[in-house]
Amino acid sequence: QVQLVESGGGLVQPGGSLRLHCTASEFSLDFYGVGWFRQAPGEEREGVSCISSTDGSTSYVDSVRGRLTISKDNAKNTVDLQMNSLKPEDTAVYYCAADRVASCYGGLLRPPRSRTTGLDYWGKGTLVTVSS
Repeated sequence: QVQLVESGGGLVQPGGSLRLHCTASEFSLDFYGVGWFRQAPGEEREGVSCISSTDGSTSYVDSVRGRLTISKDNAKNTVDLQMNSLKPEDTAVYYCAADRVASCYGGLLRPPRSRTTGLDYWGKGTLVTVSS
């Protein structure tokens, strides 16, 4: 079954670290751009970071730059999000998404403007709670 599965979420104290994983099944992330998004309670989903399918370049939103690092492991077919110096405002459900032709800039994986259906694949999310 073609799917993305997130893992690695949990409860962590402020200032702590977590490493999230986005694992693809039945397709190779080698040819896909991947983005991490998050949705806090009562808030809209927002982009956090992405990695390009073309050159492996990365992008982050301002609120996480310097604290979060996205990376791709082609051997494991995963895209990880290393999260350091976590803050309570990082609390959210974190989702990953993949797309073959999306653009990665401004921390956001963006489908072509001509497309009406959104990104190709989404995971179901993993909860990150930052609290003392």
